[in-house]
Amino acid sequence: MRHRPILTAFGAAGAVAGLLLFGGPTAAAPDPAPHPAQLDAARQLGLPNVDKKKAVATGAVNPYLGLVPEPAKVDWGYWRKKMAADGRQRTVSGKAGKTDPRGLAARGVEPVFVDELEPSRTLGGNDKIGTAETLPRFGSAEGRTPSARVVGTLADGPAAVQFDPPKEDNGSIRVASNVVLPGSQTRRTTTGRIGDGPHGSEGDKKGDFDFYRIATAKAGQRLLVDLDTPTSNDATQPKLDSVVVLWTKAGKAIALNDDDGETLDSRLAINIPADGEYFVSVGAYDSPVPEDPFDSGSGKGVGSEGAYTLTFGLDADDVDYYQVDLHAGDVLGASVSGSARELSVRDPEDHLRITSRQDQSGIYPPTSPLPGGGNAVLAHVADATGPHTIAVSSGAGRYDLTLQVYRPGPEKRGASTVQTIFLDFDGAQVNTKIWGGTGVRTLSPYRAFLGRWGLRGDQESAAIDATIRSVRENLEHDFGGRVAIRILNSRDNHDPWGEPNVSRVVIGGSSDEAGLSTVGISQSVDPGNFDTEESALVLLDDVSNPGGARNTSNPSLLAYLNGSSNRVAFVGQAVGNAVSHEIGHFLGSWHTAAFDDTADLMDQGGNFAVLWGVGADQIGGTEDDDDVDFGRDVFNPGEGFAGSQSTNANTEWGLSAVR
Repeated sequence: MRHRPILTAFGAAGAVAGLLLFGGPTAAAPDPAPHPAQLDAARQLGLPNVDKKKAVATGAVNPYLGLVPEPAKVDWGYWRKKMAADGRQRTVSGKAGKTDPRGLAARGVEPVFVDELEPSRTLGGNDKIGTAETLPRFGSAEGRTPSARVVGTLADGPAAVQFDPPKEDNGSIRVASNVVLPGSQTRRTTTGRIGDGPHGSEGDKKGDFDFYRIATAKAGQRLLVDLDTPTSNDATQPKLDSVVVLWTKAGKAIALNDDDGETLDSRLAINIPADGEYFVSVGAYDSPVPEDPFDSGSGKGVGSEGAYTLTFGLDADDVDYYQVDLHAGDVLGASVSGSARELSVRDPEDHLRITSRQDQSGIYPPTSPLPGGGNAVLAHVADATGPHTIAVSSGAGRYDLTLQVYRPGPEKRGASTVQTIFLDFDGAQVNTKIWGGTGVRTLSPYRAFLGRWGLRGDQESAAIDATIRSVRENLEHDFGGRVAIRILNSRDNHDPWGEPNVSRVVIGGSSDEAGLSTVGISQSVDPGNFDTEESALVLLDDVSNPGGARNTSNPSLLAYLNGSSNRVAFVGQAVGNAVSHEIGHFLGSWHTAAFDDTADLMDQGGNFAVLWGVGADQIGGTEDDDDVDFGRDVFNPGEGFAGSQSTNANTEWGLSAVR
């Protein structure tokens, strides 16, 4: 993993979204420029830049599995709903059967049953990490039970006290409206309208924003910002598609929410990182933030407008914490149904590792034993031994929490288990239905694309060597012999596909040949690597495209090649990174953020210069190219998770044998 410099986009000077421009295969070196491009607050925090009415949904690849060129154009709401439906179907049709939708009987053991100790309809029992209710009988260690069912209740919390609607202009940090939250377990609510300020549709049309000042937030307090819009059957009535953003007093955006998971309304819940003064802005999805949060007239234009009700709370919504002991490598699965809609896991150092408000279990392979089918589902591969806390939140009433813990799949199979990865450069006939395609398709071989990169036919072997080297470095060398993996290839080895513990990556073909619009795609995301016989594709038409737009979403390697480039080395490095990215999915990792200051092999598409390892000179195949590795990075915020993901731990434990 490598850290990369990034210009801040959140200071008082505002943010200008600037895209780097690159030449074709023989272009001169571009002038030095920021790497990656300077980004505005909304994009930095993962807000897609897409017309929701025109977003790509059916007929496209699943973006959680695909290395799509422009993630911002994906209809994420559609895919979350589809994965939830697939997760419910997977749970019902799995080994457990319809009589046991939580899958507890599949473990072959009687689960630990826990009835929450905190009395119903009360706050203050297990609402803090330090007062978490311990589950001492649950775990993977000898003498503990690896399944648990926890039933509890989330209290309603205090009633919200109304305060007067803000007066315009309150469109920046400088003129924000005050919100008085006297202390814990308090809520305040008001009404407002986007569009009634001097910069709305009736004003200069630069875009209206409403800012609110919270002066007394303390580190660790849970701030809730819940926005609701009025229900109307009148199609002519303006309707706000809201976005709420949390800012520091220095003008740095630190959290954003677009949709609450059920509607287009926004709901932001975050633990305050440090004592201080914070600001909340309300904007429209298509005009979410001003370029300068200190200047209410710095918007980019009018978006949707309409009325809203906004509720603020400090430690006001019930959160139930449970403490469990995990060992490094444990694969924890959790699913909650009933009233609760959010699950989180924190590690022994109290770092947030994952928060989920969705059921993504439909993307697990059928052989994965991890639970699903709930309002919120998550999986976490522990990278540290010690007490972890699980938080249940976002709702009021009874909930039913399923917890299961497993050791990684290869480890369970025994010390002799070695994961084989077969790299197929020869082209292949593949059934694309496993990736959402239409059926059997024939893909062109790797060599068919060499000329597009300016490589000769007699350089094929060198390019294959460079690609294999890149994959080996990412999956073998970086883990220092701690993984049980064998990497074979179609040039030097017989084809072992179909044998036990063999997964493959087909490297070749085009989007048209595959019927899949993507650079790469994996068969699943498989925390724990419970299915060791999966397939992935890395398609080569986009990465060898001589044309295309010159921006960060252009995956073509030709955008970064010129006369000083070592083309063989760069092609091998970039294609090897794409291959490693797809392998990372079926070893258990989700996408990480591509526009933050940490480069990771699991970075989403849309910022390909980073994933390809292009160095500061913006030319590929030169001495300053970056070695991009599996590491630790925040989740891609556009995909609905929060927290930091150890893609190196997911990969290492997914390839582990008995230790």
